Amino acid sequence: MAILQCDNLSFGYEGRALIRDLSFSVQAGDYLCVVGQNGSGKTTLMRTILGLQSPLSGRVILGDGLRQNEIGYLPQQTLIQRDFPASVEEIVRSGCQGRLGLRPFYSAAEKQRAREAMEKLSVSELARRCYRELSGGQQQRVLLARALCATEKLLLLDEPVAGLDPMATDEMYRLIEGLNQEGITLIMISHDLHYALGHASHILQIGRDWFFGSKADYLRSPTGRNFLRAGRGER
Repeated sequence: MAILQCDNLSFGYEGRALIRDLSFSVQAGDYLCVVGQNGSGKTTLMRTILGLQSPLSGRVILGDGLRQNEIGYLPQQTLIQRDFPASVEEIVRSGCQGRLGLRPFYSAAEKQRAREAMEKLSVSELARRCYRELSGGQQQRVLLARALCATEKLLLLDEPVAGLDPMATDEMYRLIEGLNQEGITLIMISHDLHYALGHASHILQIGRDWFFGSKADYLRSPTGRNFLRAGRGER
């Protein structure tokens, strides 16, 4: 069953399209890696899927009973966000805000959901720590736990290992892959094409040339071979 479908989607800014007539679908349980040159529109695609900006044309269709406020999102961090003066527990709980409606407080079930997400991402022992005092790897695990609070079905991850050291990168990738193995559908922007080809089920390359399909088909395609030959997406 398709959990997400983009139908002839065109998107960009101020009426200028970065990508036109993009069509692809993501099935429940898929692990889709989105690759492409800097400025090709990868983050803009995620923002359009999330409803943070409107498409220029075409449609984003959610399936399997999924609603937009039930999509987990891990965006790229800014320097200001890394210095946010809140506790880890407060940060993770904020992932439940899409469920609050008009309520000004978190329910017992939402607090429990946050505790379970912290445990799953191995940050429970950091619950009372100030977020800005954590290492980069710890902060990313906290933000992944926050994103997990929002969803049981679909996670969107925008360069989740950017700026991390090799050990923290490996740990983050391991946690992300574990979530997929537990049944969560993943769409991840990555510059690490070698990782994508080793772990993703599908590849979406966007830019002047675009491709969507299984990683095996990507490796056989002229688009994939040219991208690899150019050395883009390497560590």
